[in-house]
Amino acid sequence: MDIDWQFNGLPLHILFIHVVVVLVPLAALAATMTAVWPAARRRIGIVAPILALAALVMVPITVEAGEWLAQRVAATPLLGTHMDLARILLPWAIALFALTTIQWGWHRFVATPDARWSGLLRSAVTRTAITTVISVLVVLVSLAATVAVVAIGESGTRAVWLNSFS
Repeated sequence: MDIDWQFNGLPLHILFIHVVVVLVPLAALAATMTAVWPAARRRIGIVAPILALAALVMVPITVEAGEWLAQRVAATPLLGTHMDLARILLPWAIALFALTTIQWGWHRFVATPDARWSGLLRSAVTRTAITTVISVLVVLVSLAATVAVVAIGESGTRAVWLNSFS
């Protein structure tokens, strides 16, 4: 089924990219804050995985709408670069969602001595080591996802504006 990715003549990709540009860095920020700041972890809770899930849902929708738009505009090297870069965001969005969910579940159910399944790991050293590994992975993936969004957005901006004034 071929979807018409426009609303009232406006390509939906233009609208969807704004959602992705906000959600991915916001989810990354929430995940990073919960990784490094226990007080934020208690307040943010499940919000970080929910933000990451929303971002994950929007990434392939935005890419699909972008591919639809690309078939309707002139192909240029800058557009090709933008499309190539856009394909790298989905794996980062998947990793961000997976890690924020793991991080939330770890802290909610295992990491603290009074957590529901804390008896699975009696050693505080082991719990601390696992917490550290999860936190480092969350920070790295958050950074990579945010850098990917910036690179993709910058290349898209170049594809639109440099081609418009050439």
